[in-house]
Amino acid sequence: MRGEILMKLEVSTTIERPVATVWDFYAVHHVENHPRWNPDVELADTSAEPIGVGTVIRRRSRLSGAPTEGTMEITEFEPQKVMRARTQDGPITIDGWAFFSARGENSTQLTMGGEFPGMDDEMKEKIRPLMERSIVNIKALVESET
Repeated sequence: MRGEILMKLEVSTTIERPVATVWDFYAVHHVENHPRWNPDVELADTSAEPIGVGTVIRRRSRLSGAPTEGTMEITEFEPQKVMRARTQDGPITIDGWAFFSARGENSTQLTMGGEFPGMDDEMKEKIRPLMERSIVNIKALVESET
């Protein structure tokens, strides 16, 4: 929307696994694994095709209390580098991303973020801890499973 303020939030962590492993967990198996790191969101495939640009994923979110139905469309999918998605969560559209950077042979910097329309400081204080919880959970899951 014209003139609407977009608040950008990012969180980052280092995962002691190779980029290929983190990418596979986060991007390739996004639909299966997302609810594991964020139990407030359920995802469902809309296609039997592998995830990639143009993939639309159905989502149901309970982040704000009452469940909201929405979609997530993959807008960029560059293996082992970046995954971007446009999420329609009820009436709100969020442009989100995940960047993957090698920090040595067996270490990956994962940075997740998003641009949230119309977010004020109060909403930022609610969303940031949820993002931090997700990235901590991703780190723990990837490091414990491989």
